[in-house]
Amino acid sequence: MEIMDTTLRDGEQTSGVSFAPHEKLGITRMMIDTLGVNRVEVASARVSDGESDAVKRIVEWAKKAGHLQRIEVLGFVDGGTSLRWIEEMGAKVMNLLTKGSKRHVENQLGKSTQEHLADIRAIVLDAQARGIEVNLYLEDWSNGMIHSREYVYEYLDAIADLPIKRVMLPDTLGILNPQQTLTFCKDMLDRYPKYHFDFHAHNDYDLALANVFAAASAGIQGLHTTFNGLGERAGNAPLTSVVAVLHDQLKIKTSIREDKIYQMSKLVETYSGIRIPNNKPIIGDNVFTQCAGIHADGDSKNHLYYNDLLPERFGREREYALGKMSGKASIRKNIEALGISLDDDSMTKVTQRIIELGDKKQIVTQEDLPYIISDVLKHPVEKQKIRMVNYSLSLTHGIRPVATVKIEINGECYQETAPGDGQYNAFTKALWKIYTSLKKPIPELLDYSVIIPPGGKTDALVHTTITWKFRDHVFKTHGLDADQTEAAIQATEKMLNLIEEKQ
Repeated sequence: MEIMDTTLRDGEQTSGVSFAPHEKLGITRMMIDTLGVNRVEVASARVSDGESDAVKRIVEWAKKAGHLQRIEVLGFVDGGTSLRWIEEMGAKVMNLLTKGSKRHVENQLGKSTQEHLADIRAIVLDAQARGIEVNLYLEDWSNGMIHSREYVYEYLDAIADLPIKRVMLPDTLGILNPQQTLTFCKDMLDRYPKYHFDFHAHNDYDLALANVFAAASAGIQGLHTTFNGLGERAGNAPLTSVVAVLHDQLKIKTSIREDKIYQMSKLVETYSGIRIPNNKPIIGDNVFTQCAGIHADGDSKNHLYYNDLLPERFGREREYALGKMSGKASIRKNIEALGISLDDDSMTKVTQRIIELGDKKQIVTQEDLPYIISDVLKHPVEKQKIRMVNYSLSLTHGIRPVATVKIEINGECYQETAPGDGQYNAFTKALWKIYTSLKKPIPELLDYSVIIPPGGKTDALVHTTITWKFRDHVFKTHGLDADQTEAAIQATEKMLNLIEEKQ
């Protein structure tokens, strides 16, 4: 099966996407040399000076590398203007955009079928004389098959004697369903067995991949794709999913190297500025992440929750998410990956803490685990004599922060309010008001540090360490939370319990 990728032409019609010449060259080289794409449609003729620069760079590289016949440029039925542009660029393959439905011929061109076919013939013969290979796009072919099938037959009968390499069948408006695609493609193959047909899907009804499946099932020889599903309106059939479906569902071989797919997708994401959805099959950040604990448990028992889409095929790794859906199996897999071993009792405590953090809708990462384990196992909370019942922190521009604290000490509750120079400072001032009224000794804060576990994620947990001095004894307590101030309050609560125990 031939794969023709049109990310750099049709994909560039995505709103807001424009690839620089050096980006187009880099993507083309990687598609052909690294990924194994058979053909790359790199541009439309005569669009801009930047397009000219890009095509010249690509052609120069392809000529030296022996890939010139794999570089394709879209041309138009314009009296030969775009053909001459393609020749000037040095390209050797033109994808000629013609009309695949009668309504396009009559309403857009204002011509008869015979006039349009005569124009096509003239350009194809001119291209042949210039040594340029021609593939034909039948624009709006899907509507042609639905509303004017006799026109499609007349068109294909008329070009039978022309030197055409491929006939390309676009569902230009994304209107087909798989049943129609299968029927129409079989009709083309049965009626014109000598033609090499490509199918070009659009995703307006979210059926592009299903239609590609149908076209390949019918026996179509070439498929058009884009990376990350880029393309006009709802986009095109994504190369990543197309390849997986061909290889797994239809057992059709391609030249695509699966382990390079993710790398290529991320490159296109960077250059296009269009983010890959987290749940995008094959390449989304979350698609190889198990969230439910039962799934992680099943994976440990003869891979009960694996399918053929193994992440290693695509240069990725399976992950086990940590959060409120986590079970011991998910957490254990992450802990084992860090080389840490916990007994069942400790595992239960760590699991409960991760679930608590997940309830705050925070992503708990593997990098957070050592901090969570340390926090839970070094600072057990079963015998707390002092407990923060409630607190309110107020921050208003131009007004000093204010905190109200309600604390339980040995079963009795106390409450105070105080302003401060910051939220945590206001919290401690309210707290010390309670301690002063009870004539309890107050510790001295020596140092306050905040650490975000590695990874640079904005939703990372915050690890706060506070160094205290109490009666000539210096010690540290830690807090772990999604919020820096809450982490500091946790550390403070642990400190109060430690000194209460000592007293």
